[in-house]
Amino acid sequence: MTRYERLADDIEAAVRRGVFAAGERIPSVRRASEQHGVSIKTVLHAYALLESRGVIESRPQSGFFVREAMRAPAGGAANATATGPANGASGAATKRRPSRPVPPAAAPVDVSRLVLSTLRTIGAQDAVPLGSPYPDPSLYPWRRINQYANAIARRHASWNLIDDLPPGNPELIRQIARRYAENGMPVDPEEIVVTVGATEAINLSLQAVAKPGDTVAVESPTYYAMLHAIERLGMRAIEVSTHPETGLDLEALERVLKRQKVAACMVMPNFQNPLGFCMPDERKQQLVALAAAHEMPVIENDVYQELYFGQTRPTSLKHFDTRGLVLHCASFSKSLSASYRIGWAMPGRYRAQVEKLKFLNTLTTPSVPQVALADYLRHDGYDRHLRRVRRFYRQQARLMRAAVQRFFPAGTRTSDPQGGYVLWVELPESVDSMRLYQAALARGITIGPGYMFSMRNDFHHYIRLNYSYPWTAQTEAALKTLGDLVAQMA
Repeated sequence: MTRYERLADDIEAAVRRGVFAAGERIPSVRRASEQHGVSIKTVLHAYALLESRGVIESRPQSGFFVREAMRAPAGGAANATATGPANGASGAATKRRPSRPVPPAAAPVDVSRLVLSTLRTIGAQDAVPLGSPYPDPSLYPWRRINQYANAIARRHASWNLIDDLPPGNPELIRQIARRYAENGMPVDPEEIVVTVGATEAINLSLQAVAKPGDTVAVESPTYYAMLHAIERLGMRAIEVSTHPETGLDLEALERVLKRQKVAACMVMPNFQNPLGFCMPDERKQQLVALAAAHEMPVIENDVYQELYFGQTRPTSLKHFDTRGLVLHCASFSKSLSASYRIGWAMPGRYRAQVEKLKFLNTLTTPSVPQVALADYLRHDGYDRHLRRVRRFYRQQARLMRAAVQRFFPAGTRTSDPQGGYVLWVELPESVDSMRLYQAALARGITIGPGYMFSMRNDFHHYIRLNYSYPWTAQTEAALKTLGDLVAQMA
């Protein structure tokens, strides 16, 4: 099959699933060329083939539209995942550090108290929120989304709860599926389950594939929400060393899998929190292949997928999954609206179980936020908003790194984020991040101590900083104060 025939088949499948509705415009030739990594000539051939099949029609000066006769047939829930080979070139792997020794056994998790006490201080009055895990809400179109929500509430005095039972609001699901399709990753809308943020998606996914007492592999350092999910469900975690540029050490993971049973692996391959790396495509493919060889589910946390600094959105593990083993979790909380807490899971072969658990755990996800976000995605400039946010974060990352290099003592090193809004900082080894956290808090500055990102003491001299908030004289003064404190402790 030629490349243009594959592209035509993917678009036709999306139309038949309802991702592109009858009468709706599909991406322009140039946009489709960028999204799918093919030439404009290939797209033109694909669109001509779709026209000959009666799937789309060309309208002069307007573009290509789905024909009115092409309506998606009704169908039952599908558990298989719809994926295909990567379209883009794989990223160049950097020289890898030697693997650290793997811990001899999995360990119980207990980090929630530390995280909760740390997060409570973030909202302290007048504190500089360098320790915040959240994006600055002023960057997001919450007023516009609230307008949609208020209009929906006025139109519907009483909402029919049955309308948005799992898997969720049909129009929001269609918009999510369309977003993936427009970025070169066709998905089956019937695989999507809407959740209360990505946190619920992660918890449901883990609950679907593992039971209390099971061992779960995680990155080291890892985002503490992953550890929370493991702790909440009474499971045990085993940390696998993670390279600051290429991600999870696959050789170390393979050694663990040969030695003991691992129920699942939890990873953030794109702009990992706290390291900020983007795992190269080659490594993503290898991780999916390793999981398939061991029949190990992989829970992919992809909440930062839209916040990339490069030219194109990175691929996800889901893109390479042909066995339904990747449970892909994401949300709009980091890119559109943190207050609405709307996320989703695409759980592959575990879809039916995740939907059942969603019903048993929370029954539904609030309806009005779902419809409001669907309206925004349908009518407003989501891409324009994201381009502005990405430019802002890219500049903020440069400012934050430069300030740390300027104000902190010799021996300090930083990550090089490729997306997202957090910076990982390695301090001189004699500095204890909890002592620094307490000293900084006394001066009205919050930071994320490294203890939050591991069950061990490997990161006692690391901190995480947030650069999503506008750069001000107060921000710069706070970083200078931090640097002075680090120098005193060193």
